[in-house]
Amino acid sequence: MRKRDHNILTNAASLLICGLLAGVVVAAAAFPAVAMSGLAAKAGAETFGALPKELTVSRAPQISYLLASDKKTPLATMYDENRRDITFADIGENMRNAIIAAEDHDFYNHNGVDLNGVARAFVNNSAAGNDRQGASTLTMQYVRMGIAYSATHPADVVAATEDTSARKLREMNYALQIEKTLSKDEILTSYLNLAAFGNGAYGVYAASQVYFNKPPKDLTVDEAAMLAGLVKAPTSFDPTTKSGYPQAVARRDYVIDNMVKTGAVSQEDADKAKAVKLVVKGKRAPNGCVATKKNAWGFFCDYFYRWWMSQETFGSTTYDRERLLKSGGYTIVTTLDTQAQDGADKAVRKAKSVKSKEAAMIAVVEPGTGRVRALSVNRNFKLDNPNKPKNLPHSDPKQRENGKRGNYPNTVNPLLTGGDGITGYQAGSVFKIYTIVAALEKGIPLSYTINAPQQFKSEYIISPSSPAACPGTHFYCPTNSNLQPGGVKDMWSAFSASTNTYFVPLQQQVGAANVVDVAKRLGIEFREREDADLARTKESANQWGAFTLGVSQVTPLELANSYATLAADGKYCEPTPVQEIRDLDGNKLDVANPRCEKRISTDVARAAVDAARCPVGDSSPTTKCGGSRTAAEGRGIVGKPIAGKSGTTDSEKTASLVAMTKQYAVAGILADPDWPQTNVKMRHKTADGINPPVYEALKAAMDGKKGINFDPPGKKISEGDQRSIPGVKCTSVDQARSRISGAGFQPVVSSNRVTSECPAGTAAGTSPEGRTIKNGIVTILVSSGGGGGNNDAGNGNGNGGPGGPPSNPGRPPDRPGG
Repeated sequence: MRKRDHNILTNAASLLICGLLAGVVVAAAAFPAVAMSGLAAKAGAETFGALPKELTVSRAPQISYLLASDKKTPLATMYDENRRDITFADIGENMRNAIIAAEDHDFYNHNGVDLNGVARAFVNNSAAGNDRQGASTLTMQYVRMGIAYSATHPADVVAATEDTSARKLREMNYALQIEKTLSKDEILTSYLNLAAFGNGAYGVYAASQVYFNKPPKDLTVDEAAMLAGLVKAPTSFDPTTKSGYPQAVARRDYVIDNMVKTGAVSQEDADKAKAVKLVVKGKRAPNGCVATKKNAWGFFCDYFYRWWMSQETFGSTTYDRERLLKSGGYTIVTTLDTQAQDGADKAVRKAKSVKSKEAAMIAVVEPGTGRVRALSVNRNFKLDNPNKPKNLPHSDPKQRENGKRGNYPNTVNPLLTGGDGITGYQAGSVFKIYTIVAALEKGIPLSYTINAPQQFKSEYIISPSSPAACPGTHFYCPTNSNLQPGGVKDMWSAFSASTNTYFVPLQQQVGAANVVDVAKRLGIEFREREDADLARTKESANQWGAFTLGVSQVTPLELANSYATLAADGKYCEPTPVQEIRDLDGNKLDVANPRCEKRISTDVARAAVDAARCPVGDSSPTTKCGGSRTAAEGRGIVGKPIAGKSGTTDSEKTASLVAMTKQYAVAGILADPDWPQTNVKMRHKTADGINPPVYEALKAAMDGKKGINFDPPGKKISEGDQRSIPGVKCTSVDQARSRISGAGFQPVVSSNRVTSECPAGTAAGTSPEGRTIKNGIVTILVSSGGGGGNNDAGNGNGNGGPGGPPSNPGRPPDRPGG
């Protein structure tokens, strides 16, 4: 309902305002409609007419709410001013009556300017010795606040609040205009949404929460009266202070008495309300990521904040973006899955206490959307108080000697997501998946075999002084972590056993630059300067011989999302902490939509995942994992179809594990963020290793959810071009080698002998037998005749697969492994 335009009263008020500005106080008070004449009236009218016809009130800053993915669990609030606009119906009758009783008894009867009140105030104020009276209606007070909030310059704010006739004139003019365009209910609602109530509460909704922990519609008479009384002087009447409490009670009772005068309550109800002891039950709204609902959620909240600050949608500068977040009144449904997050938090703290210098870090990503479901680390998300520090001595001996403290148990560093100097951690053999993808894209199937020796002499050039160089040469010569020959391996078995001397020659064959390109397409960012330099061009990337062994730094989030891309059949999705953002008007913002694109073919992705089932104890009908699985306990712990890979760096300075289902990809890294060259060995399977928290986090996330099987790869990409192996039984070894080579295979003679009916020293058969991939390795088994022997194949010699162009491995570790 809009208020009727009372032209007579409006015109009278206008004339009165002109008279007041001209200084004709007595005439204006006594005869508001006729007192204006001559030069005084002309001067006042000209000044009045010079004002803009309409006041545009900018929307005041609003609090933004962060919710978990269930759309109801509070995560955090962010604001410059704790305010949330509400509707007239949400305010409640007691609050509406109380503010009218406190500030403007005739609110519903005037046209924005209370003529009697103006006259009374000016007559009173003109008499010497009298206390000054105001005559501001609620509408005029709203105008004053509106001008201040819409100001673009500090001087405008001062002008909006200075005690001058010009300011009063302006308020009266705009009040008259507003009453023509807004209903009384709309004005009252706008006023209560804009007013300051102290203790960081702006607007009646925030005030009701801060002081009484309830919505305004549920306020009792005494509570509403207390809040209404605060508007006049929030600091003086602050009920949370010793000096302010009695004044707040007195002001509350004053408002209640005025509610009797306005007829809002009976005298009996007023007496009951004044008898209620004033008790403040609420508290200031938490603000920012250091005040999340659960402290452990602070790292996720910080990731969201950094994400927001990187989005140009929210402003051209970081200042604009932060102001919009803290004043825009957004309702932001984040991607945080409380079940996954709480499971991960429990798991990392079970493995490592918050006082441990080693950080157990876990990131959980949803394949197919990029939604980050959990970020967890055994740290408190808080700044350490420099005056009363709680952080323990630095883990780096040199830093510790200088009296420096470490970033544990308290830190706000983005340990899981990178930034602010955090470039990541070496993850080890989990990077071998990128080599598998690059090989598959080159048409090399999973069944491709390489005879993996104990040490492989590559064609990558490194410094002769490097411990990873072959003695007396400048060639990169990686070894296996157990210093044992790998034997004949295909991708399944080599990935399962994490055989270094399979993957370096495989990378050499497909080109290191292609492997680096796969990592880039899967989201690895190369934040560390030397890594970035090597990854920048094809020429430099091809010098990175140790890349497949995981010497590049990576964050848990990047690692989880890269594997999630494969679980999603090659669909890469940009990691995101949001799934829905709505503005104050309820409009959805497109910036929250998943940003995905196909980066790996479906066949390649499924084949890579098929190989990744081997290390964690799972398999499909097509997998051929072999006997060694580096993290075989995973399938039994999670109890659902899984894939993944473990990784260890040189001297076990870090340990990593990725485990994933179709619904979640979980990556964990155990490292010392303060001292990467730690002398602590990072473990995998022990209770304080990285495997238990990763598997437990995945199990917790999957609790109550149905396991979904991974789709198996096609026969061509898994088995390749299969050819029949010629028979060589009981022929000489030289004849067997010639037949196998002539059939398009690579013959290898086993150093071990097997029991056979064939004469000793002749060929007893082959491994495999029957069929294998074209150009694959066929091991010739040598007979021991009727004597003893074993069926082990592979001689542990040879240099692996075909060579590639000379290049440099760049910073190789001695023996990274699985």
